[in-house]
Amino acid sequence: MATLNLTFLFLMLCPSAYALTHAQLHAPELERAELQNNIENYARARVHPPPSPLTRRASIPAVGFYNPTGNGGSWLTKVDDTYPAGQGEPINVVISADSEASVLVDQEIDGGLQNYFNAFGYSTECLGQHQGSDQAANLGDGNGYVNQTAEIRWDYGDAEIGTCKETIVGGSHFRYWTQDGSAADSKAVFMAASYEEPETDNHNIVFNGYPSDWLVGNVTNQTHLISTGNVTNGTTYSGQTSFDGYTYATTAQYLRGYIPDTSYAVNHNGSVASATVNATDGFIAVLTVKVVASPKATSAALRSWTTPAWSVFPLVLALFVNMLATSIWIGL
Repeated sequence: MATLNLTFLFLMLCPSAYALTHAQLHAPELERAELQNNIENYARARVHPPPSPLTRRASIPAVGFYNPTGNGGSWLTKVDDTYPAGQGEPINVVISADSEASVLVDQEIDGGLQNYFNAFGYSTECLGQHQGSDQAANLGDGNGYVNQTAEIRWDYGDAEIGTCKETIVGGSHFRYWTQDGSAADSKAVFMAASYEEPETDNHNIVFNGYPSDWLVGNVTNQTHLISTGNVTNGTTYSGQTSFDGYTYATTAQYLRGYIPDTSYAVNHNGSVASATVNATDGFIAVLTVKVVASPKATSAALRSWTTPAWSVFPLVLALFVNMLATSIWIGL
């Protein structure tokens, strides 16, 4: 009895000894249970593997985007206050989801979308001031009509303030949106490109100014303007452009069957079309972009800007005077 009491007292004062003894005594049972548990977990993982980004990406159509009209969207933008009402502008260029992932990120750093725009000669608006009407697009991704992300203009060789010249004298420009809604999340970038007249002509679109030929020629670094008359379904152009240490290889493929060859419901159809030439040519250009060269060391900081050339200051002054005059007129 004394021996039993001493044993009980020892175990009360040193419970770890009991725990250790218990674990040792039952080690084979624990090992078998753990092994069985691992087998069951493995079997569940094989039957129901977790979805991966690669699996989700593989569901995007081979063309590199979801057709907006397949889910209530449109290849025409929504423009307010048109005459007649209800007109829009064609979305005629798509940067495919098959492009380099970094290019589909809307940023200047790390070779992103804004840097790519600069590489083929386009930049953000003059002094960050938006000139022109906003437009919305429904890309069929579940987000409904969404206002343009931005308007990007031809920079006439000066990525810093060259777009001030485009704002005044006209030229090539585009609006863009990203297809990223839960119903169709491709990350493809949709663009409505056109060629506009000078501001003195109210930025109307030039005759036959909706085809994407100007933009495609620039992104593929062509030496001559692409003629729509020479384009057929599947026609492809390729080339390279560079900016800020990044070099992009772009393949542009013309495709039919997405937007109609028509002037019906197209904005500015009085100036862009004729009895024999429709406002839209029925083609979209699908761009697949790859980064083929990048700086040895990249920085998280925005690129530095140089002092603007003195030759562009008259343009900036003219734009400022125009904006001031417009503000005064509206105030009246």
